[in-house]
Amino acid sequence: MTSSIKIIAGNASRPLAEAIASYLELPLANCMVRRFADMEIFVELQENVRGEDVFIVQSTSFPANDHLMELLIMIDAARRSSARRITAVIPYFGYARQDRRTSGRTPISAKLVANLITEAGADRVLTLDLHAGQIQGFFDIPTDNLFAAPVMVRDIKERLAPGERMVVSPDVGGVVRARALAKRIDASLAIVDKRRERAGESEVMNIIGDVEGQSCILVDDIVDSGGTLVNAAEALLNAGAKEVSAYITHGVLSGGAVSRIAASRMKELVITDSILPTQAVKLARNIRVISIAPLLGEAIGRTATESSVSSLFT
Repeated sequence: MTSSIKIIAGNASRPLAEAIASYLELPLANCMVRRFADMEIFVELQENVRGEDVFIVQSTSFPANDHLMELLIMIDAARRSSARRITAVIPYFGYARQDRRTSGRTPISAKLVANLITEAGADRVLTLDLHAGQIQGFFDIPTDNLFAAPVMVRDIKERLAPGERMVVSPDVGGVVRARALAKRIDASLAIVDKRRERAGESEVMNIIGDVEGQSCILVDDIVDSGGTLVNAAEALLNAGAKEVSAYITHGVLSGGAVSRIAASRMKELVITDSILPTQAVKLARNIRVISIAPLLGEAIGRTATESSVSSLFT
């Protein structure tokens, strides 16, 4: 791999950045990120990046505002250090769920964050499984939205026999994602029809499809409180499913989500390391983490050599 690549890790994604650098057989660039007494963020690049192709790896996960500000300052530091090109590698793009106005006098925060990243000096963005594909259009710079599907497909094929697999979308909005995965693993598709009474709560109403005797695989981009997943898994098991697993790209897992999932009848929740797993996640009996480092590493390498990134998913 060309030595003109510099990979810089933010505090939100250091283990993932180290794994990406290892895949590319490169060292991480030396970068100091620290806080002043009032928690103001200070960044110093401790090696030369002039004329280099810089990739800054940072998810804007909890605490979202701290990690977002850290990313912006790292981009600015690289720009002022005369980097040739700066790519913000954002495995989990925080604020993605605020991609439209849901009522009067509300913001579109995903667009605001896109503007901030662009104005800070990023030349392009590399992200993973955006909550809504149209967020790519919020950026005025090239944006590659990667998909964790190839990693998930490989894992599913290693663990579940053909003919016993059924992919399930936990809501109508996720049908396109679920159908794409079902096609890759040659499985049938079912849909959980639910009604959300209020934010953070959901009530499963109906299951579209025959799940009797099937090993059901719930697929989604984000698991936050875990309520939707647990309710969907319960409904599927009550409808005769043999077992229920879930494959989710971004394990936000806020509040009591980990204990809620651990106490459920779900066989397994599989998440990626787009968000740094907490100790509770690592210790949970039925939560497993798979790495997207090879996928991101390959995309970074192809970006640096101006090769096709989209061909990774064909």
